[in-house]
Amino acid sequence: MVRIDKLQRRAYLLDTNVLIHDPASIHKFQEHDLLIPMTVLEELDQLKKGLTDMARSARQATHGLNELLDDIPAAEVAGGVPLPAAGGGRLYFLSGAIGESPAGLSGGCADNRIIAEAMEAQRARPEVAVVVVSKDVNLRVKCAAVGLPVEDYHNDRVVEDIDTMTSGVFEGGEAAWEDFDPDMTSWQSEGRSFYRLSGALVRTWHPGMFICAGGGTGMEAMVREREGETALLEVCQDYRAERHAVWGVRATDARQNFALNLLLHPDTDLVTLAGAAGTGKTFMALAAGLHLIYEARRFERIVITRETVPMGEDIGFLPGTEEEKMAPWMGAYSDNMESLLRTDTGWGNAVTKEMLQGRIQMRSPSFMRGRTFNDTLLIIDEAQNLSPKQIKGLITRAGRNTKIICLGNVAQIDTPYLTATSCGLTALAQRFRDWPHAGHVTLTAVERSRLALRAEAVL
Repeated sequence: MVRIDKLQRRAYLLDTNVLIHDPASIHKFQEHDLLIPMTVLEELDQLKKGLTDMARSARQATHGLNELLDDIPAAEVAGGVPLPAAGGGRLYFLSGAIGESPAGLSGGCADNRIIAEAMEAQRARPEVAVVVVSKDVNLRVKCAAVGLPVEDYHNDRVVEDIDTMTSGVFEGGEAAWEDFDPDMTSWQSEGRSFYRLSGALVRTWHPGMFICAGGGTGMEAMVREREGETALLEVCQDYRAERHAVWGVRATDARQNFALNLLLHPDTDLVTLAGAAGTGKTFMALAAGLHLIYEARRFERIVITRETVPMGEDIGFLPGTEEEKMAPWMGAYSDNMESLLRTDTGWGNAVTKEMLQGRIQMRSPSFMRGRTFNDTLLIIDEAQNLSPKQIKGLITRAGRNTKIICLGNVAQIDTPYLTATSCGLTALAQRFRDWPHAGHVTLTAVERSRLALRAEAVL
């Protein structure tokens, strides 16, 4: 990778995919100048037609550029358009004039033309370092190969490293609890136990976080409130016990127990569950949904949706209604439903598939815009394949008495330009971490089979 002086002034040249990925990216480069090549404007013009998310983003990016040109005389555009961000940065549209291109790069490819325009911009601006910003790995490799400074777009990252993402769980040994004020208060209300404690360690907690004392063998509680060094804890229900089984399903470890507490808690409106394949995310979400509809009677229906991103080659158009088109993508729920209804307990056999068809609906996220869900448990599967913008569009569908469950594995992202640090699941978990009506748990133990556990470890 080409290194440039940290003190040298920079001019960032934006690739088309950056503007598509984040139409507001032109406002996020602080005091630096921005360069938009004519090739990028042409690609935006080609992509803006249609009703897809990409077309909407292209139109939004174009409108954003047009707003910057309001009240700017045409004769002054060539001298740079002032950017609203503090620092005096300006936006320049490159004329498209291309000098000598590196050998091996033909002019028929849009990426090659962008590289040539960037090199021409560098020749015209020797006093600044022209840096190409792109979400396209191939373009970044090409730039590095010809000696052109290039970077990924970092402003979309929710966290710098996925290891710093909240796990939703604090596992403290016995020694950790010696630092707390011994004069804690406790009480019971509506069948639940509460504790209020103080200590410096509380500053690292957040509402919705789970506290596991004694290395997993002691008290298990959820942080309901935190202010300074004082926290209110609510003792968790033990769903590992047979008498507390949820639709015949019991937790097998502390983190699954925490997940079931979130799924069933009446004051938690948003639940995010992350974890490797086979950790029980879908199974527990569906079991909790059946319990909340048929036993607790808190909701009227379950709506399941997921982004239809194929794992391999696309098999083409699917016939039938919306639900029939979504059925192949919902195989995980069909498998789990059959497993949940195969129980020998009374209520499992009493609920027929005909009844479930009226209460469980499978919907495509493409048709969610403008809808409002009331009395609904909305399950968003494979949320790691959604961008933060798409996630926002789904979460804002929540109406009266609606709970939303987002499931995903940040290690299995199939959508181009999304990463573990910038996907919708990570954004949701991080940005709702301080909201008392949301909770997140990262599951770690693979329960599907010993073969799945081994595959997750070695492949």
